[in-house]
Amino acid sequence: MRARPDPSTVRIDGPWTHHDVYANGIRLHVASLGSGPLVVLLHGFGEFWWVWHRQLDALASAGFRAVAVDLRGYGDSDKPPRGYDGWTLAGDVAGLVKAMGARRAHFVGHAWGGMLACTVAALHPRVVSSVGLLGATHPLALRGQIARTAFRRRGNNQLRAAGHLFRFQVPMRPERWLTHDDAANTEKLVRGWAAPRWRDSADYQASIPWLRRAMQVQGVAHSALEYYRWAFRSQLRGDGRRFAAAVAAPSPVPMLQIHGELDTCVLPNTARLAQRWGGTDYKYQELSEVGHFPHLEAPAETNALLLNALRQAEKH
Repeated sequence: MRARPDPSTVRIDGPWTHHDVYANGIRLHVASLGSGPLVVLLHGFGEFWWVWHRQLDALASAGFRAVAVDLRGYGDSDKPPRGYDGWTLAGDVAGLVKAMGARRAHFVGHAWGGMLACTVAALHPRVVSSVGLLGATHPLALRGQIARTAFRRRGNNQLRAAGHLFRFQVPMRPERWLTHDDAANTEKLVRGWAAPRWRDSADYQASIPWLRRAMQVQGVAHSALEYYRWAFRSQLRGDGRRFAAAVAAPSPVPMLQIHGELDTCVLPNTARLAQRWGGTDYKYQELSEVGHFPHLEAPAETNALLLNALRQAEKH
């Protein structure tokens, strides 16, 4: 049996600095670059901090302090057996802001990271300056659309698009599936959610080995799946109802949503529903020929939109 990669292998060299930050009772690995207003970058399922490498450089060059974090259970961050609920995860990244010596930060998140950014804005509004969503929507928008499309046989069906959420509920088997054959199925998911333009590119071929290796780090597959398990099982418990009530208010800060028109994971119709929680300063931008990963598939377009939104938010 091949040895699992050491967690430290995700500390990929570059112009950024790697360091550990202690927040909410755990150690989080971050990569940071630049100085100025803090921008916290939150990755999605099956990713790690490195997916933001194009944004780290662009944000730093524009006068921001960009920090990409390995979320709880991922990369070289701690992987405790518990704490994968929305409340605790929001506490992690809210605590990260204070641990970085800042009072507030702009939060930019992809997929799960985007829903987490919405959650932090609702539960810890004092530390949030703005929210950016990439390939993501508000958690209540996703939950509602899954329920609404449950019996829809034709057209856009978010339940079918989120079928992996239900497959991931059984114990142990999904962990083995994700890591089997050097995490080949992790690549299968990424490839299925990406648009043809990127998955046929040299950049895709360069990115996939890093994502597969990061998924094979001991404990990552289980931790990543625990996000899905809490999200599903909490719907049947009181903590899920309390969470829904806690994040139901519109965002008190500016929100930018960047979405790929070919996203097959979070469907564009589902993504647009986030406007209900976007508050008075909400913008939606859809990118053509882009799938679920705008930050990887169209970094130049994504960076331009993010920087414009961040500069506008700084004027508030």
